[in-house]
This record gives sequence, C-alpha cells and structure tokens, in this order.
Amino acid sequence: MPEGSTRTKGALRPIELATASVLGTLAVVLTVAGWFLPHLGIVAAFAVVPLGVVAHHHRLRALIAGAFAAAVLSFLVAGTGTVTNIVECAAVGGLVGIVKRRGWGIGAVAAGVAVIGPVLAAISVGLLAVFDSLRQLTLEQIRNTWKGISRLLSGIPALSGVLNRVNDFVTAAINHWWITVAVLVIGATVWFAILGWVFIGAVLDRLQWIRAQDRLDLDLDRRPPGPLPVALADVDYRYPGAEADAVKGVSLAVGPAEMVALVGDNGSGKSTVTRLLAGRPPTGGRVERPGPAGLGRPGGTAMILQHPETQVLGVRVADDVVWGLPGGQDVDIAGILRSVGLGGMDDRETSALSGGELQRLAVAAALARHPRLLLSDESTAMVDEAGRRELTGLLRQLPDAHGISVVHVTHRPEEAALADRGYRLEAGTVVAEGPGPVIAAQQSAPAVPGPGLAGLGIASVGSARPAVLELTGVTHTYGVGTPWARTALHDVDLSVRPHEGVLIVGGNGSGKSTLAWIMAGLLRPTFGGCLLGGEPVRGQIGAVALAFQHARLQLQRATVARDVRAAGAPDEAAVAGALTAVGLDPEEMGERRIDTLSGGQQRRVALAGLLSRRPSVLVLDEPMAGLDARSRDGLVDLLAGLRHRHGLTVVVISHDLGGMEKVCDRVVRLGDGCIVDDSTVAAAGI
Repeated sequence: MPEGSTRTKGALRPIELATASVLGTLAVVLTVAGWFLPHLGIVAAFAVVPLGVVAHHHRLRALIAGAFAAAVLSFLVAGTGTVTNIVECAAVGGLVGIVKRRGWGIGAVAAGVAVIGPVLAAISVGLLAVFDSLRQLTLEQIRNTWKGISRLLSGIPALSGVLNRVNDFVTAAINHWWITVAVLVIGATVWFAILGWVFIGAVLDRLQWIRAQDRLDLDLDRRPPGPLPVALADVDYRYPGAEADAVKGVSLAVGPAEMVALVGDNGSGKSTVTRLLAGRPPTGGRVERPGPAGLGRPGGTAMILQHPETQVLGVRVADDVVWGLPGGQDVDIAGILRSVGLGGMDDRETSALSGGELQRLAVAAALARHPRLLLSDESTAMVDEAGRRELTGLLRQLPDAHGISVVHVTHRPEEAALADRGYRLEAGTVVAEGPGPVIAAQQSAPAVPGPGLAGLGIASVGSARPAVLELTGVTHTYGVGTPWARTALHDVDLSVRPHEGVLIVGGNGSGKSTLAWIMAGLLRPTFGGCLLGGEPVRGQIGAVALAFQHARLQLQRATVARDVRAAGAPDEAAVAGALTAVGLDPEEMGERRIDTLSGGQQRRVALAGLLSRRPSVLVLDEPMAGLDARSRDGLVDLLAGLRHRHGLTVVVISHDLGGMEKVCDRVVRLGDGCIVDDSTVAAAGI
C-alpha cells in the first residue's frame, strides 16, 4: 500500500483529513468550472482524478469524508447539479484508485463500472421522479445545452437536415426522460472511468517521488495523557523509504518539571528524537511513559516546530491561540500573548506576521493547552536577539512556575546552558550527557574550509552587468482596503551598490522580510518602485535571487541533486560544484530525499540552487536560522567568498550577527517599517 495507508483501523488521521480536504476542494473547483464555463463541461469530468488519488493513497473512509465535504461545498456554491458530478466522480474515482492500489487490471474497473453505472442511474432516476422541480431543472438544462449546440451548427447549410432530425430526437428523449437520464448516467460513468484510468495513473506516476508522510504518525490512544516521566531505551528510528536509521541506540530520559537541552550538528537526529518524545512509535527499542503522549491535548504534550507557519491555523492571532481547544474553555489569551511578547496583537491577521512573530504565536498556542511536556524544536531560530532572551527565559521559568517539563532543541550554547540537563547527539546517537552548562561548553568543531567556488562551473557568479539595486519611496501595506490593513514599510529609500555587502537588521515585524521580497521582485510595493540596473526588478525575476526564510518552501524536487539541477545548474558537474561550494558532499547528499534533510541542510541545498543560476544580487532572509556553529561559520565564509572573490552583491537579513563583518561592510537598521540608521559595520558596532 502507499505510504501513509498502512493503518487500517481507527479514526481518520490528520494526514488523511488533510489530503481528503485539499483534493476534495480541487474536485469542487473543477466541477464548478466545468458547470459554469460555456462548452467546457469536460473540465468537470476531471474531478474524478483528485478523488481517485485520495482512494489510492488512503482508506475508503477518507474518500467518503472528502466526497461528502466536496458535495456540501459544491451545493452551497452552485446547487444540486454539481453534487451529482461530485458523487459520480467519487464513486468512479474511488473504484479506479482502489483498483490501482491493489494492482488489479482494467478488467476490474470494467466489472465495477458494470455495477456502479446502473446503480447510479437508478438513484438518479428515482430522485428526479420524486423531486419534480429538480427534474424540470435537469431537463431544461438538457434542452438548453442542445439549443446552444444547434445554434453553433445552424450556420452550416449541409447540416440543416441533420439538425432537424436531432431536434426530433432530443424532444423524444426529453419526453422519455427516465430512459435518457439512465443512459446519460451510465455513459458518464464509463467516460469517467476511462478518464480516471488514464489520468489517475499518470498523476500517480508523476507523484511517485512525493511521499505523503505523517511525520508524527501517532497512536490514537484516547486514554488520559501521561507524557511524563518518559524514557527512551536503546531506541532506533528509520523513516519509511530511508536506507539508514535517523537515530540508533538512543537512550535518554525526561522527568517532571525539568528543562532538558538537545544539542548537536544539523542532521544529528535531534528533531527525530523530539518526534519520538511526542509519541511517534520507534522502529526499534522502547519508549516508556505512564500513558499516551497526548500531543495537542490539554495536559499532554505540546510541540513547537522549526517552521511555525505549519502550525498556524487561525486567521487572527487570538483565534490561533485557542484553535482546536474545546468550546467554552477559559483561556487568558491576552496574558499568554503578553508572556511571549505579542501583547496587544490579539486582532492582528496571522498572515501579516513575521517569521519571528509566528514563532512566538506557536509558543502561545502551545501554552494555552497547559501541557505537561513542551517540546521546543529550534523555537528561537527566527526570533530577534531580544525575543530570544524573552522566549528562553520563559522556557526556563515553565518547569518551576508551572511544572511543565521542557525539551529544547538548540544550537545556541547560551540557551543550552539554561537547561538542568542536556544531551549531545552526533550521527543519530547520544555521545554526551550532563548538566546544561557542561553540554553547552562542548562547541562544534571549527568549520572545514571548502574547496572554493571554482567547482560551480561558472566563470563569474555575478552577472557581467553591474548590479545596482535602487528602492525609491517604497511603501507596502498588507490587506489594503480591509479593516486589518497594516503598513509594513514606510517610504523606504535604499541604494545597494555593485559588489556591496549590506546587512539589514531590526526587530521582528520591522519589515525586513517584506523588503527582501520587494528586492527580489516577488512582491509589488503599494507605492514607490524598485529598480535593478535602471529597470523594474519585477521584469527581471531571478536576477535577484532570494533565499527564503524557510528554505523548504523553495525546494521543489524529490532529491538534492534533482532540485539543484531544476533550479538552474546546466549539468551534473555544475550540480556537484554547487553542492560542494555550500559544504555538502555530492556523493553522499546527491540522492538524499529533500524531506529527510535537517533544516540546516535544506537551507544549504536551496542556496546551492540559487548560486547555480548566476544571480546579480543574492538576498538571504535569516540564512543562519537553524544552523549549527560549524555550518554558520562555513556559510559566512562562503558568502564572503562570493562577494570578495566573485563580485556578487550580497544582502543579508539576519538576527544572528556573528561573523557578518566578514560578509558586509554596511548595516541598515529598520524600525517600524522605516530606515532608522544606515552606517558602516564598524560604526554600528558589529
């Protein structure tokens, strides 16, 4: 069975609900488009494909849930006619999806259609017989469809006799509507089955490399949560489809009301250990705890991921804090938001929050559930320096003030030093344990100098044309014309000279990421303009390369090598050179699947892809977030080389200022969307 379909009992899992809802919505879009667009009714038939994919990847109940939701939504949008299409596509798509999943042939589909077609026909005729108004509407639609077709063909004199005979046939068909409807439904069932067999197979072949993994894959144990004390005893874990264990022989323990730090280089297995603590069953060894982990349940386990946008569901900040909690539960939303540095932001739209603000919101939502165990996976990575101190101080207080145990994954020695105890991981195993300050003192080895950039296969990384980036009077407002309108940038004037290194700093919410997207031409400012070489940057997409704050968002292929090649590397030698340039071994990493990489490794792969395109300007939004000390040093050296030896213009947006003097000689400070200072690195004290 496809990955994600191994469990055959119990309630629908989150991954099943998510897949069914997304693909069910796609089916609604196709159905409604085919229903309303003239002469494009065939589009509606393609709704069989997403519903068939649901049946192929998950249990029948997931298809039923998705089809029911799609039918309700289509009825609300376009009435009863579209519901018929959804039901028929779900039945036929489900048949084809299950047949393909079980490896049966087209004969099984034909046999299924022989049963489904007459059944759907009988149901349709019965409904039309009972509901007179629905019958009249359906017959009128058939009549009008033919009128439209006949008008298109009436201009052809040779067809006049044929049209008259067809008019008589249509009239007779409407008079004997029960036969007509039955034939149309059976015919549509056969047509849907043919489309489904061809296109569902094509889609499944295309999606072979996409493994819909539930990274938590929890047991649905509904007993009262009992997450503590928890002990991992000689635990192994291997992700489905992986060739090696992500962690092996790990033993560690977390007791009540204590703070435990997990440290280690990127790819050492820290995030995998947090998932095991959150309730994911190991593939070897055992996890001992008095009850279920109770992830997301009051009194259970709460988890803050590396990428907080994956946890934000509410439209407003206040809504997100209580999302999923039982109705009527008393939650001090304002107090929780104040405790994480989001005081007064109850009514802000979550879509307008910066990365650091999203991190704080994820912490607030976790605290609203009063967990006994809080798992923090690099929760301070996107937060500015002041915010890091506030959040780590808050995490440190939780054991003593609220009896909440905290497991904090971090690369920062000053954060690990706050813990009562700590564990260091290397290559998926625990190599050291002890008091937090002792573990914090065990720094990563210094960065190993790379072979340089010659291996990129590029004569000059930067464009031959001087890169002059000019922003004039740039103002940007999110949600223009709505009650939630918020101006992120105010009248910004900024000039980036050729081959310059510019460091942009400022607190969370100061407008840094908005500025980065405008520089790359991916966001049009509300007022003002951004020019590259005297021409609008929006007409030169790619000339300014943007490394996203969350690297996973710009990785679009299954494996590392394929992603770098798709990003612009001209050949395999250039792929190897780009990976080597960012500190990744092409032989070891080239065939690694993107979703098996740590956050830091994904960041370096994204950077390799950007470099392979030979941009004029490289803009990096929080490039150091989630990197261990060795990787940070290596990235700093790489950026310095790109600028000083290869003439690339570099703009870095970062809260992590360590080593930035090697890359940048100018600092621009933002505050409340305005430039409040523009000076040299020396003058800024960096």
